[in-house]
Amino acid sequence: MKHFEVSFIVDPVLSDDEVKSTAQTYQEMLTNEGASIVHVDEMGLKPLAYPINKRSTGVYFCIEFSAPNGSLIGKMELAMKRDERIMRYLTVSLDKFGVKYNEDKRNGKIGKKIRKEKPIPVLMNKPYVPKAAAAIIPDIIADDLVDDIVKIDA
Repeated sequence: MKHFEVSFIVDPVLSDDEVKSTAQTYQEMLTNEGASIVHVDEMGLKPLAYPINKRSTGVYFCIEFSAPNGSLIGKMELAMKRDERIMRYLTVSLDKFGVKYNEDKRNGKIGKKIRKEKPIPVLMNKPYVPKAAAAIIPDIIADDLVDDIVKIDA
């Protein structure tokens, strides 16, 4: 089975139900032709890089599917070309690296940034507090901290 991915932009003036039914139409077309849907990614309303049909935004969809051969691609692209609701479309064949990348992306291994917490700097077993912040801290705590900082600065 070959893996494919079709991305298309739906006209944003349509209602939410019409947008979802447009995507559902092409999913049904793929399953009726013998393809199996791997994943459907509704990316939502996004700005376009350049105006298309006097529109500056569009609703993005991406359908990843596998099919025994590519014969259904021509039928699907012809239907998309005739459909006024579809502004642009692109169908690509995925190699093993593309399939692995999409799988990792769905599992959360790609695209999420893990932020590491920075350790608090410690001077002489006490937390470092700049002189400006020492004015805000109560006098009892500030005396100990400012003495340490002044010794280091001097």
